[in-house]
Amino acid sequence: MKQHADKKLLLEQNPPSSPMSRPVPFDTVLARARATYLGLAIGDALGATTEFMTPGEIKAQFKVHRKIIGGGWLYLKPGQVTDDTEMSIALGRAVLSSGGWDLQGIADNFVTWMRSKPVDIGSTCRRGIRDYMLKGQLETPYNDWDAGNGAAMRMAPVALLTLGDEEAMSRFAISQAHLTHNHPLSDAACITIGRMIHQAIGSCDRFQLHATTRELVAEYKSFRFNKYQGNASSYVVDTLQTVFHYFFTTADFEECLVAVVNQGGDADTTGAIAGMIAGAFYGLDAIPLRWLKKLNRDVRIEVEQQAVDLAKLSPWSGDPA
Repeated sequence: MKQHADKKLLLEQNPPSSPMSRPVPFDTVLARARATYLGLAIGDALGATTEFMTPGEIKAQFKVHRKIIGGGWLYLKPGQVTDDTEMSIALGRAVLSSGGWDLQGIADNFVTWMRSKPVDIGSTCRRGIRDYMLKGQLETPYNDWDAGNGAAMRMAPVALLTLGDEEAMSRFAISQAHLTHNHPLSDAACITIGRMIHQAIGSCDRFQLHATTRELVAEYKSFRFNKYQGNASSYVVDTLQTVFHYFFTTADFEECLVAVVNQGGDADTTGAIAGMIAGAFYGLDAIPLRWLKKLNRDVRIEVEQQAVDLAKLSPWSGDPA
């Protein structure tokens, strides 16, 4: 079983260390992994209702949007998710099917997903998947217009697979991103989200997470969010500014997600990314039960199972079998 031997060697060469810390029981890691993936799906389902709305329009219609009710421009059923969750699930299925990282398997699953006529698919993702279908292309060339958030939204399964190995997380983050998005801002966003998930699952504090965002800003000043301007578009800079602003100015999972999705714009994706990070940080018990009950049952079952299975595949599990 080559993959088990490879995993054992990886553990010996790179024992789990910062940002994960050994005192965290693996049962806690698994619970936080579930919260990470559920946070993605819940943020997606909650935010889809207010996608492309302005804060003023949201206030006029809902006062404060805080219920998973579906609707929105896609006319979703309550608890239905969009491409943010569906592409993440497709990625996770490919990894679990092969027992490890499998970029071609991920690309094949994206093709299967696109052919299923999903409720929504971004133009950049569509182009990248079509290029793979027609040319066998596993890395789209650099493009000035690829600084969208379509790769960043798929980071939950990548982060969970690589718990305890930040270097592998960074490689896999860029690898999956370049199937559809090839831009330094997208790459940096993916890696930062992955690092924050690792740190949060490892029970770091808010100051450590803020330090990670400062490292991103030091490299790419456009991500600066200390004077948040309220833009929540699909441009990955706007997306992360929105997520970071509300994560660091709210006190719990629910407050964070409600604040993010009431900003409108690309609310399903800002909600999904905020949900990943907030889920990892606040944990399973912080997710409102009424939201869990509203989430599509099949989606809930699959993301929870994927979360556990991916974490068990990670170096952090300490189990080479």
